[in-house]
Amino acid sequence: ETSCFAVVCGYPISIFFIVVNEFCERFSYYGMRAVLVLYFKYFLRWDDDFATTIYHTFVALCYLTPILGAIVADSWLGKFKTIVYLSIVYTLGQIIMAVSAIHDITDTNKDGTPDNMTVHVALSMVGLMLIALGTGGIKPCVAAFGGDQFEDHQEKQRSTFFSIFYLSINAGSLLSTVITPILRAQECGIHTQQKCYPLAFGVPAALMVVALIVFIVGSGMYNKTAPQGNIMVKVCKCIGFAVKNRFRHRSSQYPKKEHWMDWAEDKYDKLLIAQVKMVLKVLFLYIPLPMFWALFDQQGSRWTLQATTMDGDFGVLIIQPDQMQTVNPILILILVPIVDSLIYPLISKCKLNFSPLRRMTVGMFLAAMAFVAAGLVQIQIDQTLPKFPSSTESQVKFINMVNRRLDVRANDDYLTFEQIVDLNLGSNVTYVKSLQDGSRNTMVIVQDGGESKISLCLQFHDITAKPEQGANAIRFFNGFDSALNVTVGNQDYGETVPNNMSTYVDVPQGDAQFRIWNSAGQECVYSQKLGFGSSYTLIIPPTFTYDQNCSQSIRPVMNIGQNSFHMAWQIPQYFLITAGEVVFSVTGLEFSYSQAPSNMKSVLQAGWLLTVAVGNIIVLIVAEAATLSEQWAEYILFASLLVVVCFVFAFMAYFYTYIDPTKIEAEFAQKEPEEKGKRKSLEMVKKMDPVDRLDDDSSSSSSSDNEEKIVLVSTKRTWNFLSQEVKCSS
Repeated sequence: ETSCFAVVCGYPISIFFIVVNEFCERFSYYGMRAVLVLYFKYFLRWDDDFATTIYHTFVALCYLTPILGAIVADSWLGKFKTIVYLSIVYTLGQIIMAVSAIHDITDTNKDGTPDNMTVHVALSMVGLMLIALGTGGIKPCVAAFGGDQFEDHQEKQRSTFFSIFYLSINAGSLLSTVITPILRAQECGIHTQQKCYPLAFGVPAALMVVALIVFIVGSGMYNKTAPQGNIMVKVCKCIGFAVKNRFRHRSSQYPKKEHWMDWAEDKYDKLLIAQVKMVLKVLFLYIPLPMFWALFDQQGSRWTLQATTMDGDFGVLIIQPDQMQTVNPILILILVPIVDSLIYPLISKCKLNFSPLRRMTVGMFLAAMAFVAAGLVQIQIDQTLPKFPSSTESQVKFINMVNRRLDVRANDDYLTFEQIVDLNLGSNVTYVKSLQDGSRNTMVIVQDGGESKISLCLQFHDITAKPEQGANAIRFFNGFDSALNVTVGNQDYGETVPNNMSTYVDVPQGDAQFRIWNSAGQECVYSQKLGFGSSYTLIIPPTFTYDQNCSQSIRPVMNIGQNSFHMAWQIPQYFLITAGEVVFSVTGLEFSYSQAPSNMKSVLQAGWLLTVAVGNIIVLIVAEAATLSEQWAEYILFASLLVVVCFVFAFMAYFYTYIDPTKIEAEFAQKEPEEKGKRKSLEMVKKMDPVDRLDDDSSSSSSSDNEEKIVLVSTKRTWNFLSQEVKCSS
């Protein structure tokens, strides 16, 4: 369907709907993806390795489905209908993801924890599969559909459109990666307040609804081209026929051909075969490339998980762990013009041959160095983490609440024991405490009644991991002589009786105000500045009084220190990986475009997307197969693998010969009429009945000897061909 519509500033008005659609769709995708790995870890309660595996499986699917979308659009539905239908699937998937994150739908006891996690996992997996099908399916269609809106004489406007189009992609990615982590950090819920993953997924779902509506509204203004067949399918059939034909003629009696694709000449013209050869030559170079994407896409998984153990306080603003991903699109916007207008021209002036394949090699090396930097950061983080007990050990911290010196007194550090503690408190008072393997414990020594000198040892279990999501696990020990109530913000510790420990409450970073009060209405406010990921036991001593200096008697005992290694130390690794992306990805696309035949650029684009999918598959294989106990070792492993692959790619690139597809196609275009004539004559000969050809030959008395030989040879070949056909059919 082709129509003439209004033009604004020289551009078809229809492209504005397409650009807005792309912005909303990219916001939806990257916004959902930004918080996905934390959703797996903190909501679905998966460990780091399994969360990483499922995350990269999803990303791999998102880059496999574009091949399906391109085939459906070009061979069956057309681009417009494919975008609409798959956008509906996409929107449904986003809505299901938002619903899956509502903890109240299975929280029957209203304690804030879903009681049937299987329902949430099932909904999440269905939602992610629909999203992967939708976003991948429309990926190859939207940009091409936008290009279809321009006439042949609007080459300049088309080029500007693609620049604006990709700007909308980066704008949607940047804004969503900033906004959705903020939404996730909010608290929401019907019965209990939890991290607001439904809102973090719901806003991207709403943006996808907007994207679909905007695209459909512009329906009457689009230039919709009919499906004309998919070149990818044709290429695959040509390759398949060449392989099959080569297998049939594997005997030594058949003459060898210069290239194995030449075996397709029996069915396909030489121009197509030459074009396929050019494509295969580039695709061969793609073989090492997935390793780059295996490292690059870990920004949204491993690097985000690494940020959860770091200090995100930048003074004027607090950065959430999943917001650090915004460094990548920001640096892209900065580095692309610098590299194109400054770095490359300087290298050119120095008379250095910095060819596209050499640039890609440098990009891979920079990505490897980024993971070396990530490994060094992880080593520093590990040094700030507490040493938790092994599976055969237990740890104990003693707190002395007795108003006299004891052999075992308050200690800021944990002591490590094996199963049993023999505790001598003097005055013939001895306690034997059994400890659970792998546990952390606090033992509080208190006075047993008024003037008695007998001491009691009370045992309480401590947490054995860093508090989740950068929160601070705070609890109170009530050493006062009456029951106390404690609240912080909108969270209530409940009533704590004398000589007892309250439950842990997760308190966010900042200045926390704890309100301590009793049944008589007396209250005290205790303030403490909290960072990220710490744990404290706040001791209310027997000498506590409700007065204006009441907070000074409360003593904080640190169980787990706050995250002290700053998140800014991740910036160097983000800089290196982004610089690698600019040099590798942009150059790779440019190289592929320059080396691809005019009608097969989409085939190489599909091959490029396939390398991203395979890269993510590599991550999930390594995450499951590697038995490395230290995270820094895994970073170094990935860096080492990419360095090895980098050398392999450099070796392959050294022997690559650059070609000019336009020139090669022009040469074949000149020969094409002659080739078509020969093929047509051969087909006519094959279709003729042998008896008719013999009659024609005998009645042609004016034929020369050479002509008679040609006819006889043709007749003989035709009889052989027919006899083979009979044998095959029988």
